[in-house]
Amino acid sequence: MNYLAEPMQFASWSTDAASEIIDRHQSERGPLLEILNDLQRTFGFIHEDAISLVAEELNISQAEVYGVVTFYKDLRTEPPGAFVVKICKAESCQSVGADQLAEAAQEIFQTKIGSTSQDRSVTLEEVFCLGNCALSPAMMLNERLLGRMDIERITELSKEIKDVSL
Repeated sequence: MNYLAEPMQFASWSTDAASEIIDRHQSERGPLLEILNDLQRTFGFIHEDAISLVAEELNISQAEVYGVVTFYKDLRTEPPGAFVVKICKAESCQSVGADQLAEAAQEIFQTKIGSTSQDRSVTLEEVFCLGNCALSPAMMLNERLLGRMDIERITELSKEIKDVSL
């Protein structure tokens, strides 16, 4: 079974591109979260230089920007792997083996939840509800929602990732 889309690709960090993103949202009411999300969609993560740039442009403290970046689990300060695997750990998924699936995924992808594998192929994350409870346990691969996951399917997925990464 083919689970994969293309590996995620992002633009290289650029202060000019980041400034354009900030300018695009500047007139919005409470633009901080939109700016951060847009920066991450563009670059794959919130670059350390973005924190001071956003703070300066919005006339808020760097601590406030950093606080928002670190508060939201979906925002990251490190580049992700080519594939981001998000395993749902909400009650419905837990009741049908999500905890065991997450443990197996850490072994299969050779990284811990919240980290990126050494070869940068996979970032493994946990989330609390993907809204796919009827097909628990659920996970996302990049932006693709997958249901009824088990260790066999996640092992197959890891082989496909390895094939793409070679």
